[in-house]
Amino acid sequence: MYEAPVKDLNFVIKNLINIEELIKISDYQDFSDDLVDAILEEAGKIGSEVLDPCNLSGDHEGSRRLDNGDVKTPKGYKNAYESLRDGGWFGLEAKEQFGGQQIPVTLSAAVNEIWHSSNMSLALCHLLTQGLIYALQKSASDDQKNFYIPKLASGEWTGTMNLTEPQAGTDLSSIKTKAIKENGHYKISGQKIYITYGEHDLSENIIHLVLARTPDAPEGNKGISVFLVPKFIPNEDGSIGKKNDVTCLSIEKKLGVKGSPTAVLQFGEKEGAIGYLVGEENQGLNIMFEMMNHARFSVGVQGLAVSERAYQQAKMYALDRVQGIPIDGKKGDPIIDHPDVLRLASTMKAEIEAMRALAIYGGFALDMTKSSKSEYWDTKSSLMIPIIKGWLTERSLEITSNAIQIHGGMGFIEETGIAQHYRDARILPIYEGTTAIQANDLVFRKTLRDNGKGIIDLLDEINKEIEETGNENNQILEESCKKMNIAINTAKNVVQHVVSISNNKKRPAVSGVNYLMMLGYVFGGWMMIKTASKSQELKNNKEMDEEFLDAKITTSKIYLTSILPKIESLSSIILSGDEDILSMKQEWL
Repeated sequence: MYEAPVKDLNFVIKNLINIEELIKISDYQDFSDDLVDAILEEAGKIGSEVLDPCNLSGDHEGSRRLDNGDVKTPKGYKNAYESLRDGGWFGLEAKEQFGGQQIPVTLSAAVNEIWHSSNMSLALCHLLTQGLIYALQKSASDDQKNFYIPKLASGEWTGTMNLTEPQAGTDLSSIKTKAIKENGHYKISGQKIYITYGEHDLSENIIHLVLARTPDAPEGNKGISVFLVPKFIPNEDGSIGKKNDVTCLSIEKKLGVKGSPTAVLQFGEKEGAIGYLVGEENQGLNIMFEMMNHARFSVGVQGLAVSERAYQQAKMYALDRVQGIPIDGKKGDPIIDHPDVLRLASTMKAEIEAMRALAIYGGFALDMTKSSKSEYWDTKSSLMIPIIKGWLTERSLEITSNAIQIHGGMGFIEETGIAQHYRDARILPIYEGTTAIQANDLVFRKTLRDNGKGIIDLLDEINKEIEETGNENNQILEESCKKMNIAINTAKNVVQHVVSISNNKKRPAVSGVNYLMMLGYVFGGWMMIKTASKSQELKNNKEMDEEFLDAKITTSKIYLTSILPKIESLSSIILSGDEDILSMKQEWL
């Protein structure tokens, strides 16, 4: 059974980020420790008692398309969805004027971890709807905001994101979906694939955000517009009207997230689907990127969530399973006493804690960007998004794999449920931009565009913080800070190298994923130094749980001794491996 890590989430939110700084400059004046406690405790209950019970069964049953084109979600999904809806959870980040709770991303990221740990397939519906709300609040007209967002925030309606077509995946300039203006709206025609919750039976209406081209649009990315295309055309009072010309042709059979219906949608099969322009014509890609950026951050949180879920299950199995006699142990000891099982569980825990801290810090950076409108926070958050999306999702693959390893042969059996987390995790480095796409963003937009200045400045800032921490007359922290100092200097050398080889764009592109992963490990180490330092400080408070804090300090040391050194091998590969790879001829493969 899943148990939300409320205590760990609380620790990060209340101790590793400067909430007071955010409150001073933002609309989140009601953001308080009591609010954090209340939201996380309730989210944890819903996760354990409502979402988790239909997770494994939902994986086994899956969603299915009926002969009439409707889609039926697994047993228990609708009741669980209604619990989220009735609790007002769909409007977490929506503004109060639209019926939302207007909480910062800092806190909603923590809630989203709980949802996706509990039931990733079902929580995907929530993720897409939140993303649509985010995009509309930034880019829609006032009339559109007032009409659509309250319904989305209440959970009465849900949202989707429609980019991909059979011939257009990463290359959105190739989309062929058409939009023809007609009587104050547009007629949309074309096919979209891989549409998460594109058709389902959970909400009364589905609002599709669709990329399309008008007849006179310029070629390429500059000629893309974005439209709201409802499943049912709403009446002026918001009630449901006639069915729009949107058809679910099929839903995909998938490796994982089987409870989540992934639809192939046909727009305009008959008379043309009615759509409503968001923003201006030919500005659609910029608007869609707002939703996509939000989604990429959220998918990073999914990587953390599925890792935590797999870790919890593996830990409980290791504490209970008796097999063999551990070294220096006795008959009847659980397998957690086997040194290698302890290694796997300890390093999983250490990496997950680094991932969690980085994800929530990334949410804080997004909040500060929005509230401060400063170049400093904009640069910091834009650098962190591809790393959070790429590093957290890639690491979830090994963590969920190690969870299976702890189970031994039983891990390979579907009955235990641990294999589901491995299968669910596999989509995360793929959708919302593959790891290679995140790496290209990090290399070309975030590093080479300013010759590495932004990332070097951030590394210098981290190093300064580390040096200050290392001067706290604590031997544990001092040794840990020395390790981080070496890691940061290694990372800076790599940044300079990437800049130096940019005259041949293929070279930094070949090294891009390793570059992203290296920075992920560095940022994770930064978070663990913050964790150790704060835990050491809090030990002076007699009201704190000393054992909890000691565990934090030891976990941080494990990260810095057993995980952080991976950057040395990645650095070595980046500094020397790209030219050999580029010399490989295709006919030799």
